Amino acid sequence: MLKNLLPHVHPSRRRALQTLIASFSGMGLCGWMPVLAGATPPGAKRRHCILLWMNGGPSQTDTFDLKPGHPNGGQFQPIATAASGLRISEHLPRLATKAKHLAVLRGLSTNEGDHGRGTFTMRTGRRPDPLVRFPTLGSLVSNALVEQETALPGFIAVNPYFGFDATSFDAGYLGPQFAPLIVKPQASRNGTPFADFGVDNLQPTAPVAAARSTQRLELLKAFQAPVTAQPARGPLLAHRTMLERALQLVSSDAGKAFDLSQETPTVRDKYGRGTFGQGCLLARRLVEQGVSFVEVSLGDGGRWDTHSNNFATVRELSAELDAGWSSLMEDLESRGLLESTTIVWMGEFGRTPQINGSAGRDHFPAAWSAVLAGGGIRGGQSYGRTSADGMSVEDGRIDVGDLLATLCAAIGIDHTHLNVSEIGRPFRIADGKPVRAVLS
Repeated sequence: MLKNLLPHVHPSRRRALQTLIASFSGMGLCGWMPVLAGATPPGAKRRHCILLWMNGGPSQTDTFDLKPGHPNGGQFQPIATAASGLRISEHLPRLATKAKHLAVLRGLSTNEGDHGRGTFTMRTGRRPDPLVRFPTLGSLVSNALVEQETALPGFIAVNPYFGFDATSFDAGYLGPQFAPLIVKPQASRNGTPFADFGVDNLQPTAPVAAARSTQRLELLKAFQAPVTAQPARGPLLAHRTMLERALQLVSSDAGKAFDLSQETPTVRDKYGRGTFGQGCLLARRLVEQGVSFVEVSLGDGGRWDTHSNNFATVRELSAELDAGWSSLMEDLESRGLLESTTIVWMGEFGRTPQINGSAGRDHFPAAWSAVLAGGGIRGGQSYGRTSADGMSVEDGRIDVGDLLATLCAAIGIDHTHLNVSEIGRPFRIADGKPVRAVLS
């Protein structure tokens, strides 16, 4: 677990801390951890956000902005959805039945066509700056939403891919307390056909009596004593945050949220057996536990980067997307959580409407799509329009700042709120204007 919370701790120290903290499982920690003030008002619902991140840049022309009858249209056909006038890919049939919850933004136009820079820009709303460590979207949102300390962190990333730009997943100047808990796939339990996830070291390595666990905790507190009175910053703050998170999690039942074997095989199967489908199921369970921001990635290693063999690859990815996303919304709705949970679907850019000589589509940030769904969104519609050939935005052009400002408004966050960076310069959560037409 510690390596997920703080991957840069020296390995030998990490192993020592893992051994020590693992022995605290099951202990009460009253008096050790500070209780943070603030709570959700009685009767109010906590707000949540789920990011469905598509590694590699998904083709808008083959998912949410098809061009039937044009040479750029390719092999796929649009189908009618539950929302009158809204048509999406034939390979998203279950999602089509949930279209009343979807707002498809077809006029997205950005400037970054490189994987690394595009990933950073879409996840932070900023261009890379050597002087400022900009926080990722999950850190910005969880910072604004977390009102009450829980055993689970406010930001959890399921199976992220760091290959394009690892800094775009960083909490930046907000500090390590808003960094994500990274959850990666683990060996499937009991040989089941489903992908599984987990957090390391949630259980003690050996039976330890409560009295001995208390002695170990007191020893740890003694080690901490010389520095606890100092203002925490830099590595000290990162270490302290990691330790507090670890102790909170191992001393509670919250870790059970990661155990997908508690779900029936029927439920697990409807989400899809791969990492994305099971990640969506995990996202639902984490939202039920009060986690503010969860992201789930689809496209290990950048599978949406379809410079060749686009149609076969997108067909496979669409099947995973369709099962996981539609099941997620179905279950959130049945549990009364969809109205308080906003979902955003996006990648680092779109793909060229023209089909290249390898039956693929290349990088294309000029005119592409993102989708918002769930709480705060007026679904059942598309906003913006691209040209008949898909090459340009003809109406409803928005950029990344507008997209993130719209997401903030749907969640109930003031996108103009200022956070102060490490160089003393304030930055808004998002620079842009909300698209009021898609807000409920």
